[in-house]
Amino acid sequence: MTETERGPEATWTDGNASTVPVPGGDLAVTRWGTGPGTPVLGIHGITANGYALARLAVELERLGGPPLIAPDLRGRGRSGHLPGPFGLGAHVDDVIAVLDAHGVDRTVLVGHSMGAFVACLAAVRHPDRVTGLLLIDGGHGLPVPPGVDIEDVLGPAMTRLRMSFTSADAYRDFWRGHPAMAGRWNTWVDHYVTRDLTGTPPELRSACSEEAARVDGSQVLTDPETLGAVHRLSRPARLAWAARGLLDESPGLYTPERLAGLPDDLALLELPDDNHYSPMFSSTAVLLAQEIHSLVEQTVQVQGEL
Repeated sequence: MTETERGPEATWTDGNASTVPVPGGDLAVTRWGTGPGTPVLGIHGITANGYALARLAVELERLGGPPLIAPDLRGRGRSGHLPGPFGLGAHVDDVIAVLDAHGVDRTVLVGHSMGAFVACLAAVRHPDRVTGLLLIDGGHGLPVPPGVDIEDVLGPAMTRLRMSFTSADAYRDFWRGHPAMAGRWNTWVDHYVTRDLTGTPPELRSACSEEAARVDGSQVLTDPETLGAVHRLSRPARLAWAARGLLDESPGLYTPERLAGLPDDLALLELPDDNHYSPMFSSTAVLLAQEIHSLVEQTVQVQGEL
């Protein structure tokens, strides 16, 4: 993907912005799409924001699919002002509040990276609110040595949270130099990156709270309930895994060997041309939108048979 990408699938859409009251303040939420059907809900990664779901939402609408709702999780994006307590359970509570505010009783959850763990935990704690799950390069824990910190895993992503930038262009330049974005910059990445900024020049910084990332990351690495959730799903679920990692290295977070032992009914889909970040912004979003559409259709069919 390059900056010269063209075509209707590459047209940015702002979506409709709103807020949802949650403990500590208001959670920022964006809703894309005006099509029929129950909105699906997207959950972004550990240092990300809701705009990570923007291209997926537009591609889903192009398929005639339902709208997509994506919050900026507390401590990130336009919800960066929200205080703790952090932790995946708090995100689950916030996600349920978003569903309630939008009048959604039951729906498909889409989670990327840490968001996939949140989606699994929500499905286990609130099975009556979830009809299916699409997990994107996340949701399944990996064995880590004792004492490993989230900074050891995320590296540059955590370092970024302590940096300041003189301008939005300087922040863009930082991201352009990221190995995972090399040759992949486009309008979707640009909007996602600039939404992450807070403050005023020349002291701009990421809106993601380092405390939030550390608390949430610790649970992704070691919390038994979080790590066990993917094994306790009672709804149709699919895990799309990227062949390359956070720094575009090979192999990525998952391999066939690392995915061994997952439930037999959890469908696996390899994304051979993607790294951890790129499925959300590249043309792979078309494939992921098709997976969501299939999950929605499966839900409608099952409900019709009841």
